[in-house]
Amino acid sequence: MTAAAEAMMDTGGAKILSAAFSGTHAWCNEKMMLSDDLSDGMALPEFFASGAFDRALDTYAEKSGGTDRRAVASMWSLYYFSALTIPYLVARVLDHQVLPVSFDRMKVALSDDGLPRAFGVADAGDWQAGDNDDVFATLAPLMGEHLREVVGYLKSTGGIAPKLAWNNALVYIDYALRAAGVEPLHAQAEALIGSKLLPDGSPNPFFDCLRHEEEDGARVCRRKICCLRYLLPGVRSCGSLCALPSQRNQ
Repeated sequence: MTAAAEAMMDTGGAKILSAAFSGTHAWCNEKMMLSDDLSDGMALPEFFASGAFDRALDTYAEKSGGTDRRAVASMWSLYYFSALTIPYLVARVLDHQVLPVSFDRMKVALSDDGLPRAFGVADAGDWQAGDNDDVFATLAPLMGEHLREVVGYLKSTGGIAPKLAWNNALVYIDYALRAAGVEPLHAQAEALIGSKLLPDGSPNPFFDCLRHEEEDGARVCRRKICCLRYLLPGVRSCGSLCALPSQRNQ
């Protein structure tokens, strides 16, 4: 059986997108699947350009009671980035599977509250041997073919600065790299936030967005820019991760 065929089946014969989506990562099956299996999915270019994104933000604002548009858009993006980046990296790092995450070829489905629920991809992608020893090469399809597009819409429709949007995405990328259980990826996570430039010489949007600091004898991860969740009623603080000292213990 080919790697592609193995990735598309589990022991019960049901289709799954990646063999890496098992065990502690089984939840990824609910967040990333084939577009054909996402019956209520909408093509991303249509979703963002047709007004559906604007309506999704309105729905989430109504459901959450949020009145600050930037905070609503920022929280919406956290759900979007987590469901996109973590499954992509789990498959890439644990199974060397490169999922096809081009913005133009994906679909998104929403929950009743307007938040992103799941993504659909055209196929299972392909497999690349290697040790994932170049974090920028690992992330190139995600950054160049998807995140840049979404960051633009988050600014134009949601009103949040690109630096905030990139910081929101990085939180989950950093988490996925460090939680993969592959020790060399810790160094790759450090390289991602420590490099001012991308390999092509352009500015690295992730540079210095997160800081890992010692606090009370423990190593904590801290954002550079606050995600604004404290402006939404009933939303818990992100604790030590928060960029604002006043919000860390809320």
